[in-house]
Amino acid sequence: MNEQKINALWTHLHWLSVLAQQGSYTAAAARLGVSKAAMSQRMAELERAAKVTLVQRTTRSLRLTEAGQRLVDETRSAFEQIAQSFAQVRDLAEQPSGLLRVTAPVAFARQQLVPLLADFLKNHPDVRLELDMSDRLSALATEGFDLAIRHTARPPDTHVAWALCDTESVLVATRAYLRKQGEPHSPTDLQAHNCLHYPRSQDTPAWTFEPRDPAAGERITVPVGGSFAANNSEALREAALAGAGIALLPDFSAQAALRQGKLQRVLPHWKPVGAFADTIYAIRPYAPHVPRAVTALVEHLRAGLAAGFAQGRSKG
Repeated sequence: MNEQKINALWTHLHWLSVLAQQGSYTAAAARLGVSKAAMSQRMAELERAAKVTLVQRTTRSLRLTEAGQRLVDETRSAFEQIAQSFAQVRDLAEQPSGLLRVTAPVAFARQQLVPLLADFLKNHPDVRLELDMSDRLSALATEGFDLAIRHTARPPDTHVAWALCDTESVLVATRAYLRKQGEPHSPTDLQAHNCLHYPRSQDTPAWTFEPRDPAAGERITVPVGGSFAANNSEALREAALAGAGIALLPDFSAQAALRQGKLQRVLPHWKPVGAFADTIYAIRPYAPHVPRAVTALVEHLRAGLAAGFAQGRSKG
């Protein structure tokens, strides 16, 4: 094959690498912004030029052949270098620009991120932002995300992590519930209450506390039970607001209700530990170059979240 014909296949090779990442023609076509038919046609052209099958496809699955996987593996670093070089050149522009794909947990995104994004986009008109709200832990590199927001105690060592703000867990209930059922004065009193909890495993749920005054006692773990459990802090908050019981929440889910007096803190002299992480991070896979749009968004979120959390705690 002459050089001119090989040069015409560079785009085909890139599309093959995207197909390998996405795992289906439909997802790869969506990622590239092309039709599924165009995707299939390019792969067929590439296979004719290579004179070997590169993709094995059935009605239910798709996988690369040994030859297809070898092509993807041996060209991956070249395409990554091209993308990095282009990003560096693009960032020579005075303003951040381009598409940013961000993934974040549903509750945190709805309550904290979305209110901050309008100002960011207003201040950076050349940036387009795509927000994926999901509690699923996405594989950033293979799914094409530029940034992930994570509520975690330990970001992965293979990624770059920026701490955005500190958080804390809070125990809350309505005044009406506490008047009816009695207000607990120590963690052990929670065993007599309907505790709305985040299910962590099949084991009996338990909450751990330590006194805010170290001289007041030792850390204690209390088994709890209740009529409602949910793996979403917004759902737990709404159940608490309805007077269903005492909920353990991350502070970003309880902030507004505490500020408005709809919920009040329970056991304020005890600090819940281990239920939720203490830090919100922005995370991305390690790369020698970080796009300017990413750093601009991180700085914007850090400033906005710090101000919002400080206000919420001063009034909570």
